[in-house]
Amino acid sequence: MRTNPAELILPADLWDHERSRRALADRDIAAVFRHFRQYTGASQTTVGARVGLAQSDVSEIERGLRLVQSVEVLIRIATGLNIPLALLGLTDARGTADADAPRMRRSAAVPVRTAARVAGAEQEDDVRRREFMAGALGLGAGMIAGTGSETAGAQAAAGNPAAAMELALFEPTTAPATPRPADLSDALSAARSAFADARYADLGGALPSLIAMAEATRDGADGHRRERAQAVVARSYVLATELAVKQHSEVAWATADRALTAARASGDPQSISEAARVLAITMRRAGRSRAAVDFLARTASSLETEKGTPTAETLAAKACLLMTAAYTAASGGRRSTALDLLQEAEEISGRIPAGGEPSGLFTISASPTECAVYRISTYNALGTPDDAVPFARRVIPAQLASTQRVARYLTDTARMWHQLGDGPRTYSALRAIERRAPEEVHRPALRALTNDLLYTPQSLPGLREFAIRTGAVPA
Repeated sequence: MRTNPAELILPADLWDHERSRRALADRDIAAVFRHFRQYTGASQTTVGARVGLAQSDVSEIERGLRLVQSVEVLIRIATGLNIPLALLGLTDARGTADADAPRMRRSAAVPVRTAARVAGAEQEDDVRRREFMAGALGLGAGMIAGTGSETAGAQAAAGNPAAAMELALFEPTTAPATPRPADLSDALSAARSAFADARYADLGGALPSLIAMAEATRDGADGHRRERAQAVVARSYVLATELAVKQHSEVAWATADRALTAARASGDPQSISEAARVLAITMRRAGRSRAAVDFLARTASSLETEKGTPTAETLAAKACLLMTAAYTAASGGRRSTALDLLQEAEEISGRIPAGGEPSGLFTISASPTECAVYRISTYNALGTPDDAVPFARRVIPAQLASTQRVARYLTDTARMWHQLGDGPRTYSALRAIERRAPEEVHRPALRALTNDLLYTPQSLPGLREFAIRTGAVPA
């Protein structure tokens, strides 16, 4: 049966309860989510679809692992859950507490978008981005320094693959005075392979020395050698950001910013595209999906400036940026923008010569199969998982570029079946992930999905043992 967030029946007095009013006044979003789910029967996935968050994010908020402080995210929550803005201490652009204002803006007619149109719609001031980044970096540094309850040491003890990398960002590893180019190349290749194979513990262990070696090489070079070294530094931080995002680590802001800084210094369009993609993912996870979409679209449009016929590498880079932009727009509830960008990505992917599809960006590819995977995740984010089913059945995992991408396909499929209320197929997809990429099911997002599955009415033999084995629940 199709699960449509818009079809929930919301009690007229949903927000009239004394307890809910107190939670709203305190901006205790964990209590707000629990209250909403209790009185509507909505799942965490449905709540996420209504407010533009992943199910794993809703789970973390409910468990007190993540606080909601962004005004943009609070407004999305108010809009999605029919909460009067005044109850959250918010007002609309006119200074009035009108909960219908953001809803009206979101549902307004949207013209068909290409990357160029989106890029020109809302230019983001680079100074503002830097100021916002500086604040985010301060948060990440505070976490690593141990000012919060989860210090780097505690994370390492808990087996967090990103812990060693996080610590190395603020206590850098010493590298050889003059690293050999071959050693640097081998180290980067090994780290990329670890990511592609979903061996996140190996990746986390390899990144500190790789980053130190890459930065030492850059600092000891000049001219074209320095530019090439900057590209390696950028790609090292791209991998670091991918790992940080998977582990829900706030240091993704630091690694993404360093990746983009190094990429721009290298002047290499491919490296700039890779860094832009991971920065946009980090922005999306912070609730800045609109700014992230515009940033991705501008970066994709900048690739059109090269003369002559675009190379396969350029086409692949642009397609990957647009696929990420489409999913990001969907996460923010912008259906028409998401589908337009996804269609444009598919058209560009189709222009890559048959048999000549390059590796694309550093961590994903631009194949038609990859486009189909993004269709699944995009429809999931839009709350219409039934639209994703034909694409899930169309994907042949062997045609995906790496184990990590197969795991992503299976994850999206699990989320699709979960939204559709099919527990057995959700559980089957989770077990397939464990077989293909054992470390993947220990990620916070999949542990949250497993935990949510435990509370469905269906009895799934072996699920509790699976949940204990993967860390979703204590042994």
